[in-house]
Amino acid sequence: MTYMKILVVDDERDVKRLFEQRFRREIKSGQISLHFAFSGEEALEYLHQGGDLDLTLILSDINMPNMNGFELLKRIKSDFNHLSVYMITAYGDDANKKLAIDLGATDYLLKPINFKELKDKLFA
Repeated sequence: MTYMKILVVDDERDVKRLFEQRFRREIKSGQISLHFAFSGEEALEYLHQGGDLDLTLILSDINMPNMNGFELLKRIKSDFNHLSVYMITAYGDDANKKLAIDLGATDYLLKPINFKELKDKLFA
């Protein structure tokens, strides 16, 4: 059984409850540990305080106040290049997808998140 530690970065606080509900079984069985940051700055602080050590994946929203997801992605790839980052957005235009991939994102997901598809990718 694989253990995954995932950091979810989104300024919308209700995302925490949504992820905890959708991954309830995986959390209970010890397959997944979810951590949350509600801004790009909070995510970087978490990573710089050692949160990156056994982190499997970062799921980051693109549209956030102050530091957007692209800026966060640049900083993660600069300071923690070994980490995989999936960008999440409600706006699925090709320019944003290309930019995310060019900046080093591993994948690009659209909101609302298809949790079955996400789980398939995580447990492939």
